[in-house]
Amino acid sequence: MCSALDCHVVVLQQRSAGRPKVAHAVVVIFMEFFAWGLLTTPMLTVLHKTFPQHTFLMNGLIQGVKGFLSFMSAPLIGALSDVWGRKSFLLLTVFFTCAPIPLMRLSPWCFFALMSVSGLFAVTFSVIFAYVADITEEHERSTAYGLVSATFAASLVTSPAIGAFLSLRYGDSLVVLLATIIAVADILFVLLVVPESLPDKMRLSSWGLPISWEQADPFASLRKVGKDSTVLLICVTVFLSYLPEAGQYSSFFLYLGQVINFSSEAIAGFIAMVGILSIGAQTLLLSVLMKKIGNKSTVLLGLGFQLFQLAWYGFGSEPWMMWAAGAVAALSSITFPSVSALVSRCTDHDQQGERSNTATLH
Repeated sequence: MCSALDCHVVVLQQRSAGRPKVAHAVVVIFMEFFAWGLLTTPMLTVLHKTFPQHTFLMNGLIQGVKGFLSFMSAPLIGALSDVWGRKSFLLLTVFFTCAPIPLMRLSPWCFFALMSVSGLFAVTFSVIFAYVADITEEHERSTAYGLVSATFAASLVTSPAIGAFLSLRYGDSLVVLLATIIAVADILFVLLVVPESLPDKMRLSSWGLPISWEQADPFASLRKVGKDSTVLLICVTVFLSYLPEAGQYSSFFLYLGQVINFSSEAIAGFIAMVGILSIGAQTLLLSVLMKKIGNKSTVLLGLGFQLFQLAWYGFGSEPWMMWAAGAVAALSSITFPSVSALVSRCTDHDQQGERSNTATLH
């Protein structure tokens, strides 16, 4: 009798939770980056006021520490999510990514310190891509990845403009409050709505097998990558692609404001323009390219666009050049989802989390 009752409870829980869908991943990503997008203008202001003499240097240090901590923790989070499921680690990454937001107005120093330390768990994209890989077939994966990446772009279409408007009209405190509310809503959505994507039978088969230091060690992950020539080449591609973009994204909006003399409204408009074009690139364009020229050629085309936009930004000195380069940057956004699809194709189903994090940490 008890056994039948337990089964009935499990069935009810499954029905209430629903089946995992790409839409769940889309909502999580949208809310997380929408919350941070609202803070684009206030954060630039706070950064400049807190470190008036060393704004660019401190911005680079904060982003550098955050990136290094993500590099150190990503393999462990990926390996653990392969064993214990995606939901708990999705909750963990979203919580720590959003944790610094309320501190922006309370204590800027604590905000930037916690923002740096949050890199230990700020790998939401990697867990999300593993989540999507769990619930999609191989031929659907590149489209799903493109949709998730496009959602990131969509979250930035309006949020910086909204944040800049509210900051100008009502002050930064309201913007921080709104971003905090959205971040809390995102955490609650993961906790109460998002169902687990990794099948029980796959997780249960791993129970009792301890997570080894080799799985948690990022340098061991790099050595393991060297044994698979295909994955090694993909990781080298990711590293060489991310290296210049990491520097670009960490300081670009500050550069637009301080050097090119973009106003807050112009920066918000620039982000919106790039976001809208990126949505089209990562959905319609990516889908067409994957069918017409294949996965590898799509990656190469994306890297070509990336090279072009980086050179344009580097040599450009006029505002109109920044806008034109932004359009090319939007086209280069097809690189990440196409590379992620390539990694997923080369990975066993029960190692999606570990490999997604290993490739991303480069």
